[in-house]
Amino acid sequence: MTTPTLHTGRLLLEPYTLADEDGFVALFQDARVSRWMGDGPCTESEDRALFERIFSKVYAQELFDVWAVRQGGRLVGHAEIKPSPSSDVDGHEIVYALAPAAWGHGFGTEIAQTLTSYGFDVLGLTEVHATVAAENAASLALLGRIGFRHVRDTVEDDGSTTRVLTRSAGAGIAGADQPR
Repeated sequence: MTTPTLHTGRLLLEPYTLADEDGFVALFQDARVSRWMGDGPCTESEDRALFERIFSKVYAQELFDVWAVRQGGRLVGHAEIKPSPSSDVDGHEIVYALAPAAWGHGFGTEIAQTLTSYGFDVLGLTEVHATVAAENAASLALLGRIGFRHVRDTVEDDGSTTRVLTRSAGAGIAGADQPR
């Protein structure tokens, strides 16, 4: 299965191209973004290696779906839906990141809702999960608005807390598919 192109009201989610490397690295090198991703900020060379693995492993082996998020032709974010690497989550989780210049415009809501719908409608999932740092109030609020519910907390090796949220198929809320 090849990662398809998806559209929201204002965004285009499409597979990365090799020309996106510098934009991808710039996104993940921004500490305001990377603090919420995985284990936090990485070196530039680690982010470049991650970008290369999107092509050599994820796309090549069709492991899961990963998208460049564009608004008006400009790379403004990253999105994916994948089997969770966490033993605390049994199923697929959504991951999204936006450049700070794109914050506050409702794009995160559009991406999260689109990924969730894709999980239900295309992948046939009965639940979609998200793991969010307990301090990431913006993502927690966004996911709550589109019908995700907090199911448990996990304590990470570094002592931080990660919230596990879940949305079940058919458990949407009125207006959840509308951009905010």
